[in-house]
Amino acid sequence: MRAGAKRPNVLVFIADQLRADHLGFAGNTVVRTPNLDKLATESMVFTEATVTNPTCMPNRASLITGRWPSAHGTRCNGITLDPEASNLVRSLSCGGYLTTAVGKLHHQNMGWGFEPGQLAEILATDPLLADPAAADARARPRPAGWDKWEDRQAHDERFIPLPQDYYGYRHVDLVIGHGDRPGGHYVHWARERGMDPLAVGGAENAPRKLDSWDQVYETAIPAKLHPSAYVGERAAEHLAGFAGGEDPFFMFVSFPDPHHPFSPPEGYADLYSPDEIDLPVGFYQDHAKSPPHIRHMFDHRGEPNADPTMTFAADEAQYRQAAAAQYGLITLMDEQIGRVLAALEETGLAEDTIVVFTSDHGDLFGDHGLMLKHFSHYRAVTHVPLAIKVPGRQAGTTDALVSTADLAPTLLELTGTRPYRGIQGTSLVPLLDREAVAVRDALIIEEDQPFGLPGLPGPVRTRSVLTREGRLTRYFGTDITELYDHVMDREELNNVAGEAKFKDLQDSLTAAMLEGMAALADEGTAPTAAA
Repeated sequence: MRAGAKRPNVLVFIADQLRADHLGFAGNTVVRTPNLDKLATESMVFTEATVTNPTCMPNRASLITGRWPSAHGTRCNGITLDPEASNLVRSLSCGGYLTTAVGKLHHQNMGWGFEPGQLAEILATDPLLADPAAADARARPRPAGWDKWEDRQAHDERFIPLPQDYYGYRHVDLVIGHGDRPGGHYVHWARERGMDPLAVGGAENAPRKLDSWDQVYETAIPAKLHPSAYVGERAAEHLAGFAGGEDPFFMFVSFPDPHHPFSPPEGYADLYSPDEIDLPVGFYQDHAKSPPHIRHMFDHRGEPNADPTMTFAADEAQYRQAAAAQYGLITLMDEQIGRVLAALEETGLAEDTIVVFTSDHGDLFGDHGLMLKHFSHYRAVTHVPLAIKVPGRQAGTTDALVSTADLAPTLLELTGTRPYRGIQGTSLVPLLDREAVAVRDALIIEEDQPFGLPGLPGPVRTRSVLTREGRLTRYFGTDITELYDHVMDREELNNVAGEAKFKDLQDSLTAAMLEGMAALADEGTAPTAAA
């Protein structure tokens, strides 16, 4: 940012569990996303954007901290992000930005418990979890309830305003959870308009649903009172409030869709026919060389996991019906994004506003015959959309390897805001300015889970390294390895780990993994003396 230049506003849109190719501008010829397609023509589109971790809480924490989960501490869902951690939002707020969030944050736990089998496995391997007197390594005195600000049940019972410095946000309009009846401030907004989503929504009230999978149905909640409509309405209202002010704003607009349950409202539930949706390449692939836990899923194809968030092997009807429903949700979200972008233009703020669009992670969504996420680093779940529009900078496309963690340092640089120690991401400004064609040669993807699956006992520690040449994944503590040659097998259909023909590739990626993991050692604390 040039000295003396006006500081730009920042508007970040984020979708939940949206894979990169379920968008028109990414080449999908079925789903209709005209507003995002237009934004893409005005942006730098990053075709090789990758998560730090293919799970909600860890990667959302990486987005605002610029750090990998092993450094910021939210290694998996269920670990609240340190509310005192330095991050992008707080840095902007301290620098004079009006910081606002609308929608899902998921920086703290929503109050969902483990499945009984998961909890039993966790307690068997981590007995300290059952000891309320056992403190965490980084424990510090905090007031009661400090980590309960996003608790779903409490918000259902009463309206709870969030603190004025909530991870740096001065104001939050909160959505908790996913689907047609999430919690948070949305519930009270809907009730004020004469509808209680807790009573009207859900599969049990659906006019139509898929019998073989309770995560696919048409919601009874009308589109005008849908969570996406709430997010669009509140974001547009905030823009009207920012107009005419002297201070720049940062607004994080976070849609809880198209995360499952895939429950579009009337008018969107029939936008797409399951019959017009083709099966992905690899839907019926041979999994003889896949990891044991993946093979186990195909021994039970068509049987969703008891935990509705977990990966499972879908049958054709489950995939096609879910895809048609999800496409309806994506189009609804696109319309609300268009509503916010129209407000940005109408208020005269567009020419001074950076606009970002991304998602927190992808979804397997039929690739390799699998659905949802967890315990897999196939490209569909680690690859995310990313478009950055910067006024005065040329639009275009880059295939540089970039990470969710790069957004914090990029926006700090674009806004002229002082960075903080420990940022591990890399600013993408050289790519936006076309002064570079790459910012790295390899990326690490992390995933830790306190429990496992049949064929993969917990706790699970998975690390992948991604380069232009391929992907190597290690499930540490086991002998399970995955290796894919991206020159010959971009779709990752053939695991060649351990094969003599690919020894050089495996050796080079192993070296890259070691270097990458070492580079992620936490340097957020500066030494103050020699000893």
